[in-house]
Amino acid sequence: MPEKKDPVIRKLCISVILLLVSMIGAHFVQNSGASVVIKDLRWETSLGHEMSALLLIPPNATAKTPAPAIVTSHGWYNNREMQDLNYVEYARRGYVVMSIDMYGHGNSEAPRGIEPNTYYDFSPNEWDKHGTGMYDAVLLMSSFPYVDTSKIGITGHSNGARAVNLSIEDDNKAPRPLVAAALLVANDPIYQNPATNEYWNLYGSRDVGVIAAQYDEFFFRRPFADGTVSVPRTYITTPDAQSFLHFGADPGKNSLDKRTAGTIYQDQVGGSQALRVIYTPNQIHPWNHFSKTCVANGVEFFEAALGAPNPIAPGNQIWQWKTVFNVIGLVGFVSFLLSFTLMMLRTPVFASLKAEKPVVAQEAPRGQGLAWFWGGLGIASIFSALIYFNVLTWSIGHKPSFFTQYPPYGISLWAMLCGVLAIILMILSYKFYGKKNGQDLYASGALIPFGTLLKTIVLALFAAFVTYLWVFIADFFFKTDFRIWALAIKAFTVDKLIAAIPYLPLFLIYYVANSVSVNAFNNNRLGNREWINIAVLAFFNSLPSIVLVVLQYSVFFSSGEMLFAKFPLGHLGGIWQFPIIVILAIAAVISRRIYKETNNPYLAGIINGVLVTVISCSNTLTIL
Repeated sequence: MPEKKDPVIRKLCISVILLLVSMIGAHFVQNSGASVVIKDLRWETSLGHEMSALLLIPPNATAKTPAPAIVTSHGWYNNREMQDLNYVEYARRGYVVMSIDMYGHGNSEAPRGIEPNTYYDFSPNEWDKHGTGMYDAVLLMSSFPYVDTSKIGITGHSNGARAVNLSIEDDNKAPRPLVAAALLVANDPIYQNPATNEYWNLYGSRDVGVIAAQYDEFFFRRPFADGTVSVPRTYITTPDAQSFLHFGADPGKNSLDKRTAGTIYQDQVGGSQALRVIYTPNQIHPWNHFSKTCVANGVEFFEAALGAPNPIAPGNQIWQWKTVFNVIGLVGFVSFLLSFTLMMLRTPVFASLKAEKPVVAQEAPRGQGLAWFWGGLGIASIFSALIYFNVLTWSIGHKPSFFTQYPPYGISLWAMLCGVLAIILMILSYKFYGKKNGQDLYASGALIPFGTLLKTIVLALFAAFVTYLWVFIADFFFKTDFRIWALAIKAFTVDKLIAAIPYLPLFLIYYVANSVSVNAFNNNRLGNREWINIAVLAFFNSLPSIVLVVLQYSVFFSSGEMLFAKFPLGHLGGIWQFPIIVILAIAAVISRRIYKETNNPYLAGIINGVLVTVISCSNTLTIL
């Protein structure tokens, strides 16, 4: 009889195929079928900091035929790859595109000088100088022989749009202004002269556009002297928007026609023809950088402002295929992690960690056991949801200096407290129910020998390391990574590992405790089906985050205000929950799959903790 194929090796091979398909497919989408050259730039700026960017050079851009150029930027706590939808579409239309990592983000050097224990006040410091690096990118772009220096545009999302405003201010002071067009996505233009509070035209004769989402959580809202309050849904009718579309005229002092969204308006400014436009897509702030509509708006704007060397209809877009390939990579990443870890259990070094036979689920809990099961899940979920914004608020003024990143600090503290509660619940469950009903902590893997724990740690670190190597392969050879919207697994520089060290113990407390709870205490049949059990546990892992998002946005969509807006991080904290929903659900599935083969919940818990720490600290802002 033919030898039966090994399912672990087969799954490992399939995961490798998925990873390769992802890398190659995403690469060919973003370079428009190998026609666009993509370079990974590092350079020293005039501020003495290293800057990072992806540079895309289309075939039409040569020294003999210089092309228009666009510098694009992500927002707070993101990185250059977050702009992939824009740089893919702009490059295939013939623009030279530079997508930057702002200072302190991605691979760009972290600045110094922040005031201790502050969050919003970044002054005095170097972080926002030269448009947080955007204007340094403009200066570099202008030095390329294949760039038409009379047609350089800049654009950015959220804080990247703030960088646009800062860059315009720098450009206004330059002996030779370089910026011809600016598109602000998800942030306000500067309407008034800060010295006089009078409406003005900061942008001069440049072409300027704004993408103002009707459900933006942060911007396009402010009170006016007459008592009215601007909200995103009515933004286009406000004096601010009307002044912008009338090139800085004061609506209160002039009889101005009412201008509308989506219409490009032109006028003579300083002897030159200039244009203004405001787009108002029906979406939320973070959806702007995952939106076909926003891409189409940007394509339309820059074609009108700079002229596209290779005009393509705004609705003709291919970046979505890159997203498809990136998602395939995410699936391959998780599949490889599981398959590789299980394969290593067959090696002599780690064979002792493999269970003698696969772990099977216990009988469905009854009576008091059922109360402990559902009660524990309910208490943990309520506690997690209730403390989240309070923990984030507390973290703002209580961050030790060796924690150099704000979001991972607040989130890791929240995770740690949830992990501590899980440990307390497990102790109480064992003392008042499990012990008298024959629960054996060693038999279930809740307790393991010290020697086994050491070997577990080694395998967890090795599996995480080898799996993450695929991300660096994708970055080095194909200039891509594995991501979808706000969930990204990307390559990083060594300084991110150093920055991650303080956060690792906090995340480990949660993910190890969660794995022990999911497996050693709650591995049972529900409805006589084991899969129902893990589905329920994965759901309850994510339930607090789901509840927070649903509450936040239900109120926001109905009233125009965020439910948790009273908290300093009420807006951002809600957005941070989007990827957490997915991560927590996947963590439960990963831990159960590994536990079934090892009877050891610590292996998956450590793997999850390490990977989440690295993912969190490589996708945010670092300020030393």
